[in-house]
Amino acid sequence: MGMLPPFFLSSLLVTVIFILVILNSPNPLKVMSKRDLDQKLALIKPPNTTFQGDHDEILNCDLFKGHWIPDLQGSQYTNSSCTTIPTSKNCFHHGRKDTDFLNWRWKPDQCDLPRFDPKTFLEFVQGKKLAFIGDSVARNHMESLLCLLSKVETPKDHYKDSEDRKRIWYFPGHDFTLMILWTKFLVDGEERVVNGSSSGIFDLHLDKIDKEWSRDLPALDYVIISDAHWFFRPIYLHDDTGVVGCVYCNSPNVTDFGVGFALKMAFRSALNYINRCKKCKVRVTLVRTFSPAHFENGAWNTGGRCNRTSPLSEGEINLSSNEWELRSLQMEEVEKARIEGDKKRKRFEVLDITRAMLMRPDGHPGEFWGNKWMKGYNDCVHWCLPGPIDVWNDFLMAILRREAALVS
Repeated sequence: MGMLPPFFLSSLLVTVIFILVILNSPNPLKVMSKRDLDQKLALIKPPNTTFQGDHDEILNCDLFKGHWIPDLQGSQYTNSSCTTIPTSKNCFHHGRKDTDFLNWRWKPDQCDLPRFDPKTFLEFVQGKKLAFIGDSVARNHMESLLCLLSKVETPKDHYKDSEDRKRIWYFPGHDFTLMILWTKFLVDGEERVVNGSSSGIFDLHLDKIDKEWSRDLPALDYVIISDAHWFFRPIYLHDDTGVVGCVYCNSPNVTDFGVGFALKMAFRSALNYINRCKKCKVRVTLVRTFSPAHFENGAWNTGGRCNRTSPLSEGEINLSSNEWELRSLQMEEVEKARIEGDKKRKRFEVLDITRAMLMRPDGHPGEFWGNKWMKGYNDCVHWCLPGPIDVWNDFLMAILRREAALVS
């Protein structure tokens, strides 16, 4: 029997793929939507796995508007291969059995988002210092990046303060420093002490920046700033004239402006400080937008849980929610900072993760976080490692690439 002609082989391959798509469709006669087609093709054609995608496509694409599609490649690391995962984010160690939540990737509507390439990233930041500034979710992001970079080079644990809040890692092969600068509110905040005990009530001084991060700012090249979850508690807001408002205070003669106002003013103060810092050399400041929690059937202290095992669709999320409102306020403050920064050759950008993460109630530790002091409570705020949070570093790399192209 002679060799089959190339045209016949190509036709046969197309026919086989078509049959597979039809057989895996719940309704073969239904016209497939673009999203359905993306999901089917993702199982046949793997995504671009490096930083070498279409240059113009990444520059002009809205990376943050899209949906989650299946990805059989899964995570780039495991809880065994990454030794720096903190126990509270090591969900598999604490008994989580399902793994399907790892098999999804973010697909922007207008382009493909390249997977994070640790080798290229380390080459890009060689000789530089990058800091995450924010709360424990900011640290969660840093820990994800640490796991990804550790595939190429094992970092040195360079510094840890007495409370393990400021942490510095150093990659000697690339002279790259990665750090977390922990702050509750970005601005100066103090908890009131009543009869020698913590009250849970805070005083925020909107005209004063938290020195826990500002003192390190002059040495940094890249900053990723975020915050939000500490603002959901009783707070009195101060400026240089005294109390100007509150959050959850129920005090006579003091206006309760709500969480959004307090968060907006804190970000405004922080971004203004970066813009006006004459001794700072920060190349790019990125604001990471609000990371949503997913408590269902109760709050964190009333039995709320997050035990889903797959993403939500675009139609299942609420873009009129409080989470989206907080994200929008952050976006407004970034735009104001960008306008002022352009006059001073300072770059401000956004890691707009809110929409993508509203769709990922399956990515939290939930009951699998191993906190012996809070048994019976679920962590539906932070993110499992590995997990959906790793896409934040896909975004990070794409944004840094975009910024490099704009200034070159």
